[in-house]
Amino acid sequence: VTLAEKIIPAADLSEQISTAGTEASGTGNMKFMLNGALTIGTLDGANVEMAEEMGNDNIFIFGMTVDEVEALKRRGYNAWDYYNKIPEAKQCIDQISGGFFSPNNPEEFRDISDVLMKWDRFFLLADFEDYIKTQDKVSQVYQNHTKWTEMAIHNIASSGKFSSDRTIEDYAREIWGVEPSWKVLPEPHEHKDM
Repeated sequence: VTLAEKIIPAADLSEQISTAGTEASGTGNMKFMLNGALTIGTLDGANVEMAEEMGNDNIFIFGMTVDEVEALKRRGYNAWDYYNKIPEAKQCIDQISGGFFSPNNPEEFRDISDVLMKWDRFFLLADFEDYIKTQDKVSQVYQNHTKWTEMAIHNIASSGKFSSDRTIEDYAREIWGVEPSWKVLPEPHEHKDM
């Protein structure tokens, strides 16, 4: 049994937080959806398809769109603008770079803050404030067990498009050029004259 087989069914929330336009469409988020976990994520990869199936009221979307990311690239991204504007971002960066999480070795995580402030090609601080607000919304909904359960059931009920049966049927038609056969197969003990 892999860790995923234990973790995915036990999860209440799936975090799919790649910057819009940077992530290939994986299937991990769909596995969480099929098992009833709600998703907090950006409009990236399979999150877009999932939101179309379940409706925007049943997923916690935050952050820039692909077009907004492209516009930010053209304007130029400066992490210091967000650091100076968002107190929570400043606090996080200062704690990471100042040894708060590694008091016996204050330099332990400085590389992380350096990447975030100097070489962040994913523009993480640009999405940070919206992520915090959306995470607050997640916390509020989680406290309402009826609403959380309703959303989880809706997600499971909306996940049929992502089933292996549908995927195999689409592959058969679109890639392999075959149609399903509804011919009844004989029982194992019967003669197999087809």
